Amino acid sequence: MNKYILLFLFFIAPNFVADSYGQEVLDSASLSLQRSFRNLGDALLQPDSVFKMDLSRQKRKVVPEEIRKLRNLQVLKLSRNNLREIPEWIGELKNLQVLDLGYNKLKALPPGIGNCKQLVFLGLNRNLIETLPKEIGQLELLEVLEMWDNEVQYLPEEIKMLHNLKVFELRGILFSQQEQDQIRQLLPDTDVLFSPSCNCK
Repeated sequence: MNKYILLFLFFIAPNFVADSYGQEVLDSASLSLQRSFRNLGDALLQPDSVFKMDLSRQKRKVVPEEIRKLRNLQVLKLSRNNLREIPEWIGELKNLQVLDLGYNKLKALPPGIGNCKQLVFLGLNRNLIETLPKEIGQLELLEVLEMWDNEVQYLPEEIKMLHNLKVFELRGILFSQQEQDQIRQLLPDTDVLFSPSCNCK
């Protein structure tokens, strides 16, 4: 399990929180006790009881639309598939706290990601992402953002709104020293992790 996800599950979100729909956002202890479904068919038999869904390593090319029915979903793992895009409806999953999309073929995220306001961990490692939508700044609770080994060309200024961001993983991406300094200025209280700077831009 990713060490940052593990950190979240055991040390973050100490209390139950009710969202605007009256659904409960589980605390870390309660969430760790929930079953993690690997089979979407099994999950759809009891959609309101599904809090964790792990569809990683299943060679999927698209995100199954049936996931929209899992209104209480709080952990979604779609890593190590063949995904090329994330649907706009991802923003309907209002209670998502952990979203792992690493090791796919994504080039972008939809603006709807900004509606996942409970997100604390967003994993995007090893994709082809060139930038983030400006709506990323709406994720006020986000604490860990992993983008190791992507194709990032620039980051939106709205990223400075991530006041709770503790770790921003950007290693494996070529940035000049000036670009690294600019990103650090946007996130002065975040541990931003870079590879050595280059003279590539």
